[in-house]
Amino acid sequence: MTGSASLYVDYAATAPMRREVLEAMWPWLTSHFANPSSRYEAGREARQALEQARGQLAQMLGCLSGELIFTSGGTEADNLAIKGLALAAQRPPEHRRILISPLEHAAVEGACAYLERYHGFTIERLQVDSNGHVDLDDLDQRLQRPATLVSVLWAHNEIGTIQRIAAIAERVAKSDALLHVDAVQAAGWLAIDLSQLTIDALTISGHKLGAGRGIGALYVRRGVPLEPLIHGGSQEKGRRGGTEALPQAIGLVKAYELARRDAETHSKAVADRRDRLIEGVLARCAGARLTGDPSERLPHHVSFVFPGIHGEAVLLALEARGILCSSGSACKAGDDAPSPSLLALGIEASEAQTALRLCLSVTNTEADIDRLINAVATAVDEVNALGQP
Repeated sequence: MTGSASLYVDYAATAPMRREVLEAMWPWLTSHFANPSSRYEAGREARQALEQARGQLAQMLGCLSGELIFTSGGTEADNLAIKGLALAAQRPPEHRRILISPLEHAAVEGACAYLERYHGFTIERLQVDSNGHVDLDDLDQRLQRPATLVSVLWAHNEIGTIQRIAAIAERVAKSDALLHVDAVQAAGWLAIDLSQLTIDALTISGHKLGAGRGIGALYVRRGVPLEPLIHGGSQEKGRRGGTEALPQAIGLVKAYELARRDAETHSKAVADRRDRLIEGVLARCAGARLTGDPSERLPHHVSFVFPGIHGEAVLLALEARGILCSSGSACKAGDDAPSPSLLALGIEASEAQTALRLCLSVTNTEADIDRLINAVATAVDEVNALGQP
Protein backbone atom coordinates (compact mmCIF):
# COMPACT_ATOMS: atom_id res chain seq x y z
CA MET A 1 0.00 0.00 0.00
CA THR A 2 1.19 3.48 -0.81
CA GLY A 3 -0.80 5.11 1.96
CA SER A 4 -2.19 7.75 -0.42
CA ALA A 5 -5.88 8.62 -0.53
CA SER A 6 -8.08 6.58 -2.84
CA LEU A 7 -8.72 7.94 -6.32
CA TYR A 8 -12.10 6.87 -7.70
CA VAL A 9 -12.15 6.60 -11.51
CA ASP A 10 -15.15 4.35 -12.15
CA TYR A 11 -17.80 6.96 -12.96
CA ALA A 12 -19.28 4.78 -15.71
CA ALA A 13 -20.30 2.37 -12.92
CA THR A 14 -21.86 4.96 -10.63
CA ALA A 15 -21.40 8.49 -9.36
CA PRO A 16 -21.81 9.89 -5.84
CA MET A 17 -24.97 11.80 -5.05
CA ARG A 18 -24.39 15.52 -5.43
CA ARG A 19 -25.05 17.80 -2.50
CA GLU A 20 -27.35 20.01 -4.58
CA VAL A 21 -29.38 16.92 -5.47
CA LEU A 22 -29.81 15.88 -1.85
CA GLU A 23 -30.82 19.43 -0.92
CA ALA A 24 -33.45 19.46 -3.67
CA MET A 25 -34.79 16.09 -2.47
CA TRP A 26 -34.66 16.77 1.26
CA PRO A 27 -38.03 18.53 1.79
CA TRP A 28 -39.80 15.75 -0.12
CA LEU A 29 -38.06 13.11 2.00
CA THR A 30 -39.02 14.76 5.27
CA SER A 31 -41.69 17.41 5.78
CA HIS A 32 -43.45 17.07 2.40
CA PHE A 33 -43.72 13.29 2.24
CA ALA A 34 -47.31 12.83 1.02
CA ASN A 35 -48.26 10.30 -1.63
CA PRO A 36 -48.73 12.10 -4.98
CA SER A 37 -51.91 10.07 -5.54
CA SER A 38 -53.55 11.26 -2.31
CA ARG A 39 -56.44 13.67 -2.78
CA TYR A 40 -55.89 15.99 0.17
CA GLU A 41 -53.88 19.17 -0.14
CA ALA A 42 -50.50 17.67 0.78
CA GLY A 43 -51.01 14.97 -1.86
CA ARG A 44 -52.00 17.53 -4.45
CA GLU A 45 -48.86 19.50 -3.60
CA ALA A 46 -46.76 16.37 -4.09
CA ARG A 47 -48.48 15.68 -7.43
CA GLN A 48 -47.76 19.22 -8.58
CA ALA A 49 -44.09 18.84 -7.64
CA LEU A 50 -43.87 15.51 -9.51
CA GLU A 51 -45.38 16.94 -12.67
CA GLN A 52 -43.20 20.03 -12.43
CA ALA A 53 -40.13 17.80 -12.26
CA ARG A 54 -41.38 15.78 -15.23
CA GLY A 55 -41.92 18.97 -17.20
CA GLN A 56 -38.44 20.27 -16.39
CA LEU A 57 -36.81 17.02 -17.52
CA ALA A 58 -38.93 16.98 -20.67
CA GLN A 59 -37.86 20.52 -21.52
CA MET A 60 -34.19 19.59 -21.16
CA LEU A 61 -34.62 16.46 -23.29
CA GLY A 62 -36.68 18.17 -25.97
CA CYS A 63 -39.87 16.16 -25.53
CA LEU A 64 -43.35 16.45 -24.01
CA SER A 65 -43.83 15.84 -20.29
CA GLY A 66 -46.45 13.19 -21.02
CA GLU A 67 -43.83 11.22 -22.95
CA LEU A 68 -41.72 10.59 -19.82
CA ILE A 69 -42.17 7.71 -17.39
CA PHE A 70 -40.23 7.62 -14.13
CA THR A 71 -38.81 4.16 -13.34
CA SER A 72 -36.59 2.57 -10.70
CA GLY A 73 -33.51 2.90 -12.92
CA GLY A 74 -31.96 2.10 -16.28
CA THR A 75 -32.55 -1.65 -16.08
CA GLU A 76 -36.28 -1.27 -15.54
CA ALA A 77 -36.48 1.42 -18.21
CA ASP A 78 -34.67 -0.81 -20.72
CA ASN A 79 -36.98 -3.72 -19.89
CA LEU A 80 -40.08 -1.57 -20.17
CA ALA A 81 -38.91 -0.21 -23.51
CA ILE A 82 -37.92 -3.54 -25.07
CA LYS A 83 -40.77 -5.69 -23.76
CA GLY A 84 -43.35 -2.91 -23.68
CA LEU A 85 -42.81 -1.77 -27.26
CA ALA A 86 -42.42 -5.27 -28.71
CA LEU A 87 -45.49 -6.74 -27.04
CA ALA A 88 -47.73 -3.74 -27.69
CA ALA A 89 -46.80 -3.66 -31.39
CA GLN A 90 -48.73 -6.92 -31.94
CA ARG A 91 -46.82 -7.80 -35.10
CA PRO A 92 -47.44 -11.08 -36.97
CA PRO A 93 -44.97 -13.89 -36.21
CA GLU A 94 -42.90 -13.33 -39.34
CA HIS A 95 -42.33 -9.68 -38.34
CA ARG A 96 -41.21 -10.46 -34.79
CA ARG A 97 -37.58 -9.60 -35.37
CA ILE A 98 -35.54 -7.45 -32.98
CA LEU A 99 -32.26 -5.99 -34.19
CA ILE A 100 -29.63 -5.12 -31.60
CA SER A 101 -25.90 -4.57 -31.70
CA PRO A 102 -23.68 -7.22 -30.07
CA LEU A 103 -22.57 -4.52 -27.63
CA GLU A 104 -25.82 -3.99 -25.73
CA HIS A 105 -26.20 -3.76 -21.97
CA ALA A 106 -27.24 -6.89 -20.06
CA ALA A 107 -30.68 -5.35 -19.44
CA VAL A 108 -31.38 -5.18 -23.16
CA GLU A 109 -29.88 -8.60 -23.81
CA GLY A 110 -31.96 -10.11 -21.00
CA ALA A 111 -35.20 -8.49 -22.14
CA CYS A 112 -34.60 -9.70 -25.69
CA ALA A 113 -33.84 -13.22 -24.46
CA TYR A 114 -37.17 -13.21 -22.60
CA LEU A 115 -39.07 -12.17 -25.74
CA GLU A 116 -37.29 -14.83 -27.75
CA ARG A 117 -37.99 -17.55 -25.18
CA TYR A 118 -41.64 -16.82 -24.41
CA HIS A 119 -43.06 -14.72 -27.26
CA GLY A 120 -41.48 -16.09 -30.41
CA PHE A 121 -39.27 -13.14 -31.31
CA THR A 122 -36.05 -13.63 -33.26
CA ILE A 123 -33.04 -11.64 -32.08
CA GLU A 124 -30.53 -10.55 -34.72
CA ARG A 125 -27.22 -8.89 -33.88
CA LEU A 126 -25.98 -6.18 -36.18
CA GLN A 127 -22.43 -6.12 -37.43
CA VAL A 128 -20.04 -3.62 -35.82
CA ASP A 129 -16.58 -2.45 -36.79
CA SER A 130 -13.45 -2.75 -34.66
CA ASN A 131 -14.28 0.52 -32.87
CA GLY A 132 -17.82 -0.56 -32.00
CA HIS A 133 -19.80 1.41 -34.57
CA VAL A 134 -22.87 -0.26 -36.04
CA ASP A 135 -22.42 -1.16 -39.70
CA LEU A 136 -25.03 1.06 -41.35
CA ASP A 137 -25.06 -0.98 -44.57
CA ASP A 138 -25.83 -4.10 -42.54
CA LEU A 139 -28.63 -2.22 -40.77
CA ASP A 140 -30.06 -1.10 -44.12
CA GLN A 141 -30.00 -4.63 -45.45
CA ARG A 142 -31.70 -6.12 -42.40
CA LEU A 143 -34.40 -3.44 -42.44
CA GLN A 144 -35.42 -4.47 -45.94
CA ARG A 145 -37.43 -7.17 -44.16
CA PRO A 146 -40.12 -6.18 -41.64
CA ALA A 147 -38.89 -5.91 -38.05
CA THR A 148 -40.53 -4.91 -34.79
CA LEU A 149 -37.74 -3.12 -32.97
CA VAL A 150 -34.16 -1.87 -33.19
CA SER A 151 -32.25 -1.17 -29.96
CA VAL A 152 -28.79 0.39 -29.67
CA LEU A 153 -26.60 1.98 -27.00
CA TRP A 154 -25.88 5.66 -27.65
CA ALA A 155 -22.55 5.52 -25.81
CA HIS A 156 -20.90 2.32 -24.69
CA ASN A 157 -20.21 1.65 -21.03
CA GLU A 158 -17.17 -0.58 -21.60
CA ILE A 159 -15.37 1.04 -24.53
CA GLY A 160 -16.74 4.58 -24.56
CA THR A 161 -17.64 4.64 -28.27
CA ILE A 162 -20.39 7.10 -29.20
CA GLN A 163 -22.80 5.52 -31.66
CA ARG A 164 -23.93 7.48 -34.73
CA ILE A 165 -27.48 7.73 -33.48
CA ALA A 166 -28.75 10.32 -35.96
CA ALA A 167 -27.75 8.11 -38.90
CA ILE A 168 -29.29 5.03 -37.27
CA ALA A 169 -32.50 6.89 -36.43
CA GLU A 170 -32.79 8.17 -40.00
CA ARG A 171 -32.57 4.64 -41.38
CA VAL A 172 -34.97 3.06 -38.89
CA ALA A 173 -37.50 5.84 -39.50
CA LYS A 174 -37.76 4.74 -43.15
CA SER A 175 -38.82 1.25 -42.04
CA ASP A 176 -41.77 -0.02 -40.04
CA ALA A 177 -39.58 -0.81 -37.02
CA LEU A 178 -39.47 1.10 -33.75
CA LEU A 179 -36.20 2.45 -32.32
CA HIS A 180 -35.08 2.29 -28.68
CA VAL A 181 -31.88 4.02 -27.58
CA ASP A 182 -30.14 3.26 -24.29
CA ALA A 183 -28.70 6.65 -23.32
CA VAL A 184 -27.68 5.72 -19.77
CA GLN A 185 -24.00 6.53 -20.38
CA ALA A 186 -24.66 9.33 -22.88
CA ALA A 187 -27.04 11.32 -20.68
CA GLY A 188 -25.29 14.17 -18.94
CA TRP A 189 -22.21 14.06 -21.17
CA LEU A 190 -23.89 14.41 -24.58
CA ALA A 191 -26.59 16.84 -25.62
CA ILE A 192 -29.89 15.02 -26.16
CA ASP A 193 -32.61 16.80 -28.14
CA LEU A 194 -35.44 14.40 -28.89
CA SER A 195 -37.21 17.04 -30.97
CA GLN A 196 -34.46 16.61 -33.56
CA LEU A 197 -34.35 12.80 -33.64
CA THR A 198 -36.90 10.17 -34.68
CA ILE A 199 -36.53 7.93 -31.64
CA ASP A 200 -39.45 5.97 -30.21
CA ALA A 201 -38.00 5.27 -26.75
CA LEU A 202 -34.95 6.40 -24.80
CA THR A 203 -33.56 5.31 -21.42
CA ILE A 204 -31.67 7.30 -18.78
CA SER A 205 -30.52 6.39 -15.25
CA GLY A 206 -30.06 8.62 -12.23
CA HIS A 207 -27.10 7.09 -10.46
CA LYS A 208 -24.77 7.71 -13.41
CA LEU A 209 -25.58 11.42 -13.08
CA GLY A 210 -25.21 11.88 -9.33
CA ALA A 211 -28.89 11.39 -8.46
CA GLY A 212 -28.44 8.26 -6.39
CA ARG A 213 -29.70 4.75 -7.07
CA GLY A 214 -33.29 3.75 -7.60
CA ILE A 215 -34.45 6.27 -10.20
CA GLY A 216 -34.47 6.41 -13.98
CA ALA A 217 -36.69 7.59 -16.77
CA LEU A 218 -38.03 6.27 -20.04
CA TYR A 219 -39.10 8.47 -22.92
CA VAL A 220 -41.79 6.94 -25.13
CA ARG A 221 -42.83 8.98 -28.16
CA ARG A 222 -46.43 10.12 -28.13
CA GLY A 223 -48.73 7.69 -29.90
CA VAL A 224 -46.40 4.69 -29.59
CA PRO A 225 -48.24 1.83 -27.81
CA LEU A 226 -46.56 0.48 -24.67
CA GLU A 227 -47.48 -2.64 -22.71
CA PRO A 228 -46.86 -2.10 -18.96
CA LEU A 229 -44.59 -4.44 -17.06
CA ILE A 230 -45.73 -3.43 -13.56
CA HIS A 231 -49.45 -3.60 -12.90
CA GLY A 232 -51.43 -2.60 -9.86
CA GLY A 233 -52.20 1.09 -10.19
CA SER A 234 -52.91 3.88 -12.63
CA GLN A 235 -49.71 5.78 -11.90
CA GLU A 236 -47.65 7.12 -14.81
CA LYS A 237 -50.82 7.20 -16.92
CA GLY A 238 -51.27 3.47 -16.44
CA ARG A 239 -47.85 2.66 -17.89
CA ARG A 240 -46.14 1.77 -14.58
CA GLY A 241 -48.01 0.86 -11.44
CA GLY A 242 -46.69 1.77 -8.00
CA THR A 243 -46.40 4.84 -5.81
CA GLU A 244 -44.22 7.40 -7.55
CA ALA A 245 -40.77 8.03 -6.05
CA LEU A 246 -41.21 11.79 -5.87
CA PRO A 247 -37.97 12.70 -4.03
CA GLN A 248 -35.91 10.56 -6.39
CA ALA A 249 -37.61 12.06 -9.45
CA ILE A 250 -36.79 15.55 -8.23
CA GLY A 251 -33.22 14.40 -7.62
CA LEU A 252 -32.93 12.98 -11.14
CA VAL A 253 -34.05 16.25 -12.70
CA LYS A 254 -31.60 18.29 -10.61
CA ALA A 255 -28.74 15.88 -11.33
CA TYR A 256 -29.39 15.96 -15.08
CA GLU A 257 -29.48 19.76 -15.03
CA LEU A 258 -26.13 19.91 -13.19
CA ALA A 259 -24.51 17.23 -15.35
CA ARG A 260 -25.44 19.02 -18.56
CA ARG A 261 -24.21 22.34 -17.16
CA ASP A 262 -20.89 20.80 -16.15
CA ALA A 263 -20.48 18.99 -19.47
CA GLU A 264 -21.00 22.16 -21.46
CA THR A 265 -18.44 23.95 -19.30
CA HIS A 266 -15.87 21.23 -18.72
CA SER A 267 -16.15 18.65 -21.53
CA LYS A 268 -13.11 19.93 -23.42
CA ALA A 269 -10.95 19.96 -20.29
CA VAL A 270 -12.09 16.45 -19.37
CA ALA A 271 -11.48 15.20 -22.92
CA ASP A 272 -7.99 16.76 -22.90
CA ARG A 273 -7.19 14.90 -19.66
CA ARG A 274 -8.68 11.74 -21.09
CA ASP A 275 -6.41 12.01 -24.13
CA ARG A 276 -3.35 12.70 -22.00
CA LEU A 277 -4.17 9.63 -19.90
CA ILE A 278 -4.51 7.51 -23.05
CA GLU A 279 -1.23 8.79 -24.50
CA GLY A 280 0.60 8.31 -21.21
CA VAL A 281 -0.53 4.72 -20.68
CA LEU A 282 0.15 3.71 -24.29
CA ALA A 283 3.62 5.25 -24.07
CA ARG A 284 4.50 3.59 -20.76
CA CYS A 285 2.93 0.16 -21.25
CA ALA A 286 4.35 -1.85 -24.14
CA GLY A 287 1.64 -3.70 -26.06
CA ALA A 288 -1.26 -1.82 -24.44
CA ARG A 289 -4.15 -1.19 -26.79
CA LEU A 290 -6.99 1.32 -26.56
CA THR A 291 -10.45 -0.16 -27.04
CA GLY A 292 -13.26 1.79 -28.64
CA ASP A 293 -13.12 4.73 -31.01
CA PRO A 294 -10.09 6.98 -30.33
CA SER A 295 -12.01 10.19 -31.08
CA GLU A 296 -15.76 9.44 -31.18
CA ARG A 297 -15.86 8.46 -27.51
CA LEU A 298 -17.24 9.83 -24.25
CA PRO A 299 -15.15 12.76 -22.97
CA HIS A 300 -14.34 11.01 -19.69
CA HIS A 301 -13.93 7.40 -20.82
CA VAL A 302 -10.65 5.45 -21.16
CA SER A 303 -10.36 1.70 -21.77
CA PHE A 304 -7.47 -0.62 -22.59
CA VAL A 305 -6.48 -4.22 -23.03
CA PHE A 306 -3.02 -5.45 -22.06
CA PRO A 307 -2.22 -8.59 -24.05
CA GLY A 308 -0.22 -11.21 -22.22
CA ILE A 309 -0.95 -10.18 -18.63
CA HIS A 310 -3.60 -11.10 -16.09
CA GLY A 311 -6.25 -8.38 -16.00
CA GLU A 312 -7.53 -9.15 -12.49
CA ALA A 313 -3.97 -8.92 -11.15
CA VAL A 314 -3.62 -5.44 -12.64
CA LEU A 315 -6.88 -4.35 -10.98
CA LEU A 316 -5.66 -5.66 -7.62
CA ALA A 317 -2.30 -3.92 -8.05
CA LEU A 318 -4.08 -0.66 -8.84
CA GLU A 319 -6.39 -1.00 -5.84
CA ALA A 320 -3.32 -1.52 -3.65
CA ARG A 321 -2.19 1.90 -4.89
CA GLY A 322 -5.54 3.49 -4.09
CA ILE A 323 -6.89 3.50 -7.66
CA LEU A 324 -10.53 2.37 -7.75
CA CYS A 325 -11.44 1.30 -11.28
CA SER A 326 -12.86 -1.72 -13.09
CA SER A 327 -12.47 -4.07 -16.01
CA GLY A 328 -15.79 -3.07 -17.55
CA SER A 329 -19.51 -3.27 -16.85
CA ALA A 330 -20.41 -3.51 -13.16
CA CYS A 331 -23.39 -5.67 -14.23
CA LYS A 332 -20.91 -8.35 -15.37
CA ALA A 333 -18.82 -8.28 -12.18
CA GLY A 334 -17.98 -11.78 -10.99
CA ASP A 335 -18.42 -13.26 -14.47
CA ASP A 336 -15.15 -14.90 -15.56
CA ALA A 337 -16.21 -15.08 -19.22
CA PRO A 338 -14.62 -12.51 -21.55
CA SER A 339 -16.77 -9.50 -22.39
CA PRO A 340 -19.10 -10.19 -25.35
CA SER A 341 -18.66 -6.56 -26.37
CA LEU A 342 -14.89 -6.91 -26.67
CA LEU A 343 -15.23 -10.20 -28.52
CA ALA A 344 -17.58 -8.48 -30.99
CA LEU A 345 -14.79 -6.01 -31.79
CA GLY A 346 -12.60 -8.90 -32.92
CA ILE A 347 -10.50 -8.99 -29.74
CA GLU A 348 -9.30 -12.46 -28.77
CA ALA A 349 -10.85 -13.98 -25.64
CA SER A 350 -7.53 -14.10 -23.77
CA GLU A 351 -6.91 -10.44 -24.57
CA ALA A 352 -10.46 -9.39 -23.67
CA GLN A 353 -9.87 -10.72 -20.15
CA THR A 354 -7.13 -8.11 -19.63
CA ALA A 355 -9.53 -5.16 -19.95
CA LEU A 356 -9.15 -2.04 -17.82
CA ARG A 357 -11.59 0.88 -17.67
CA LEU A 358 -10.83 4.31 -16.18
CA CYS A 359 -13.66 6.86 -16.17
CA LEU A 360 -13.01 10.41 -15.01
CA SER A 361 -15.17 13.20 -13.63
CA VAL A 362 -15.01 16.96 -14.12
CA THR A 363 -13.29 17.20 -10.72
CA ASN A 364 -10.20 15.20 -11.72
CA THR A 365 -7.03 17.28 -11.89
CA GLU A 366 -3.85 17.14 -13.96
CA ALA A 367 -2.16 15.70 -10.87
CA ASP A 368 -4.74 12.90 -10.87
CA ILE A 369 -3.83 12.09 -14.47
CA ASP A 370 -0.13 11.92 -13.59
CA ARG A 371 -0.96 9.60 -10.71
CA LEU A 372 -3.09 7.36 -12.92
CA ILE A 373 -0.44 7.06 -15.64
CA ASN A 374 2.23 6.17 -13.09
CA ALA A 375 -0.03 3.75 -11.23
CA VAL A 376 -1.13 1.87 -14.35
CA ALA A 377 2.44 1.63 -15.69
CA THR A 378 3.76 0.44 -12.33
CA ALA A 379 0.94 -2.09 -11.91
CA VAL A 380 1.49 -3.53 -15.38
CA ASP A 381 5.26 -3.77 -14.80
CA GLU A 382 4.66 -5.44 -11.45
CA VAL A 383 2.29 -8.03 -12.89
CA ASN A 384 4.66 -8.69 -15.79
CA ALA A 385 7.54 -9.20 -13.36
CA LEU A 386 5.50 -11.77 -11.45
CA GLY A 387 5.12 -13.75 -14.66
CA GLN A 388 1.32 -13.83 -14.62
CA PRO A 389 -0.15 -15.85 -17.49
